[in-house]
Amino acid sequence: SDMHKYNCASPHTSHCLANGDVMISTLGDPAGNGKGEFMLYDGKTFKTKGTWTMGHKLSKFGYDFWYQPKFDVMIASEWAAPKIFKTGFLPSHVIDPEAYGTSLNIYSWTERKLIQTIDLGLEGCAPLEVRFLHDPNICEGYVGTAVNANVYRFYKKDDGTFTVDKVIDVEQLKVAGGDWPMEYMQGFISDILLSLDDKYLYLNNWLQGDIRQYDITDRANPRLTGQVYLGGLLQSDSPIKVIDNDSYVPPEPVIIKGKRLHGGPQMLQLSLNGKRLYVSNSLFSPWDKQFYPDGVREGGWIVKVDIDHENGGMTLDRNFIVDFGKTKHGPILAHEMRYPGGDCTSDIWLAK
Repeated sequence: SDMHKYNCASPHTSHCLANGDVMISTLGDPAGNGKGEFMLYDGKTFKTKGTWTMGHKLSKFGYDFWYQPKFDVMIASEWAAPKIFKTGFLPSHVIDPEAYGTSLNIYSWTERKLIQTIDLGLEGCAPLEVRFLHDPNICEGYVGTAVNANVYRFYKKDDGTFTVDKVIDVEQLKVAGGDWPMEYMQGFISDILLSLDDKYLYLNNWLQGDIRQYDITDRANPRLTGQVYLGGLLQSDSPIKVIDNDSYVPPEPVIIKGKRLHGGPQMLQLSLNGKRLYVSNSLFSPWDKQFYPDGVREGGWIVKVDIDHENGGMTLDRNFIVDFGKTKHGPILAHEMRYPGGDCTSDIWLAK
């Protein structure tokens, strides 16, 4: 109700600011229309201090954000209007400019003004997680786009403006059978993560069912170094089958300590030393119910993937699982993970 006083609703990402405030992005207004705004809260009292933009021009949609003070920049992404995504996923919405966002929005950090918008087009529909490199002296990073499963690198040019290059494209697979509504199944990247030393990029592939590790030592040319399947819609016993692709081998169902991993890999969190990657499976409950009803019925999970941080590579730890199907409240879902002392997806540093 306090947020509604500022005509904001549907909060998403929170970051701590150097002055002690907490900043939270919002996705819409109380009526469910798209609106890219940011709320400020006192970090000690949690009382509302108003909106970050102070009445300046807003982006059409909102979602995630990351800022780099040294370069006077904040970059924010876009999902969709809340009244659209809260009803589930409809392919027809993707091409509706009033439903889904396709842009990166660049703000001046000190002036709190929107200074540039980069439209990624349909290939970049629903850009979600924004990850600057952790090194505060480098002005570049990556964003994962959900609907067509691409990753873009963004960076600052000599003239002070930003540009993007598509650097990862998860292949769409031609499918048949089951109740899948389209000819192809995209990957659906709903989370990406960079290791603290900016050596590796990790992404999830929520529908096809895998997570991937890329060496980004060459920032413009990520190199695939690891892949692990954790559920998805294309397991060997699924009614949906990949066709016209002789090289594709459907993954076997994953069972850890008696629990089958229903659903697909979703949010990611990496240990500070880069050796343990934790993965949860819930994206958003209406979408979970639409794509993975068994996962909702059986409850969520968190699993651990062991990382070879020196040479690249990933291995599922089959002795570790947090089973959210067994709680005193019954089956519940598992989404975001955070370390109490800071982690790979929320820490932002000031340059010396």
